[in-house]
Amino acid sequence: MDRPGYGGASSSRTYSKSVMENGISPSNLTEEDIDYLRTELTKVEDEIQTLRQVLLVREKYATEIRSQLGMTPLSNIKQNLSKGWQEVQTSAPYLTASATLDDISNSNIVVRTRESLCLAGHVTSSALSNMGVSITRRLADMRALPLPSPPRLSHTMSVPSMRHSSTFKSFDEMVGTVKVRSSKTKIH
Repeated sequence: MDRPGYGGASSSRTYSKSVMENGISPSNLTEEDIDYLRTELTKVEDEIQTLRQVLLVREKYATEIRSQLGMTPLSNIKQNLSKGWQEVQTSAPYLTASATLDDISNSNIVVRTRESLCLAGHVTSSALSNMGVSITRRLADMRALPLPSPPRLSHTMSVPSMRHSSTFKSFDEMVGTVKVRSSKTKIH
């Protein structure tokens, strides 16, 4: 190709000094210059279109080759992500941050805080267990006491049958469940 911009020989046309310096077409271009430039523009645009078509054909061919090799878009994405993650893991900022986090997690403050939280958990579990035992004892004591009946109200349910009512059993089961849960957390 011997057109300007392709590294070949430059055009044999010469333009006025103002066209060359400014790159702007002055109104004093001759009709011959304007026709030549229009022809050149048409040629360049045709070449661009041809190159686009060739590129499209080559891209389709590359896609066919990738398909024959089993390289799907998903496998390409996976490969790119894997490669990117490996690059991140070997990067200096990641290694520095990782080392800093290791230092922090092994520091005396973190270790003492972890131990303190563990101890607080055991103390809380023990306190809840003791509270459950106390509530259970109190309920057992309440079972043994006769229920006073109000002087003005007459009730149709006796104390022994009240203890076997669904409401009382439900409450008793709830307290038992709390006791079992708190004793399990005490063991762990």
